[in-house]
Amino acid sequence: MNSASAKALRSGGDPPARDFAPESDDAIFDMMELFFFAYRDFVKDADRLLEKYKFGRAHHRVLHFVDRRPGLAIAALLDILKITKQSLNRVLKQLLDGGFVEAREGANDRRQRLLYTSPEGAALARELARLQSARFVRVLSGLSPDARRSATEFLLAMIDQDERASVRAHLLVAAAAPSAGEESPP
Repeated sequence: MNSASAKALRSGGDPPARDFAPESDDAIFDMMELFFFAYRDFVKDADRLLEKYKFGRAHHRVLHFVDRRPGLAIAALLDILKITKQSLNRVLKQLLDGGFVEAREGANDRRQRLLYTSPEGAALARELARLQSARFVRVLSGLSPDARRSATEFLLAMIDQDERASVRAHLLVAAAAPSAGEESPP
């Protein structure tokens, strides 16, 4: 640690950021650790709320995506989460049994199961999103438009290149989806 960093830490301030150099292991490890710490703080408030329901992050992810995309097919959810059906079954069963998610028959294929959040599930998904979006609003409001674009570009670049198009498509569909309570009846 250089003397400027040590002085900043002693005074309770933020240490100056190390210039990123892709050839520098230290700079890359700093970025990785910042990412870990940012994720830790991003999920902590939601984790506390989930504990009240005896739910974990897997429940949170299912609630989030089902609430964002009412009528989401189980196959599409598996593709979004990149997990096996076996991994999803336990979590989805708890959400279904607890009345947080509903599974309805597909209009064209009665074997298909389309997922919707119940009013309770939508309320929980929205409260979790409120807790986490407050952090985003606070941070992004302090950044310039260029810095916000850079943050978005960075996050997209962290996604495997062959998945970026499907993630962008998901964001467009989710943004256009009706809010809970607005979806068409079964």
